[in-house]
Amino acid sequence: MAERTEDAPAMEGTATIKVAAVGDLHVKEDAQTSYRDLFGEMSREADILVLPGDLTNLGKPREAEILAEDLRACSIPVVGVLGNHDYESGAVEDVAEILRQAGVHLLDGQTTEIEEVGFVGVKGFVGGFGSRMLGSFGEPAIKSMVAESVSEAMRLENAMRQVRAKRTLVILHYAPIVETIAGEPLEIFPFLGSSRLAKTIDRFQVSAVVHGHAHRGSYEGRTPGGARVYNVAMHVSKPTGRPYALLEI
Repeated sequence: MAERTEDAPAMEGTATIKVAAVGDLHVKEDAQTSYRDLFGEMSREADILVLPGDLTNLGKPREAEILAEDLRACSIPVVGVLGNHDYESGAVEDVAEILRQAGVHLLDGQTTEIEEVGFVGVKGFVGGFGSRMLGSFGEPAIKSMVAESVSEAMRLENAMRQVRAKRTLVILHYAPIVETIAGEPLEIFPFLGSSRLAKTIDRFQVSAVVHGHAHRGSYEGRTPGGARVYNVAMHVSKPTGRPYALLEI
């Protein structure tokens, strides 16, 4: 994948792909909320469905099984990443396997190409933004946290270098910029994402970036390099007037 030099121009002769994106479903064991109708609706509106993490509420295999059942109503390819909630119960490998068996292209530092669009996904991590990012100084626990943040950015870069498609959608759970978490309490900004992700993204030509995690955040922003970023957490207001966003790639 070419490194970023300027905004990617529109490509002649390339069909536009419609992507439906919704994050933070938080599927629970009691299964009181079904997403079957929503998945069916998105299948009619889009060519590909993207799920940017927190697919389960507590990271329990049973929650993943319920989601897998609902995904049977989805007739289009599904690509996603896991979020912090999907790690809660220490069964992340089981959760991931259940979703993969259901046909989800679950990315964790990998890339997949569908309809001539490259999808790159990592969970991301905390760390803060701009000049106020947490630095690797002091206690080992702080250094460990920063190392995890750096590692996620490096895994994103390594995956992006594998993309051969001319159009690329980056899927994260944590936010890469401040603009799309605006509306959340300022005190928790450092725990909602990291500028390290945006710095990596801006080294490449990227069509769009989606993330979730910030339920009270804002829908749209841009990285310092100009890449479009969308917070598609379920409860964030979107132009569609629906829980999901529709993006043209």
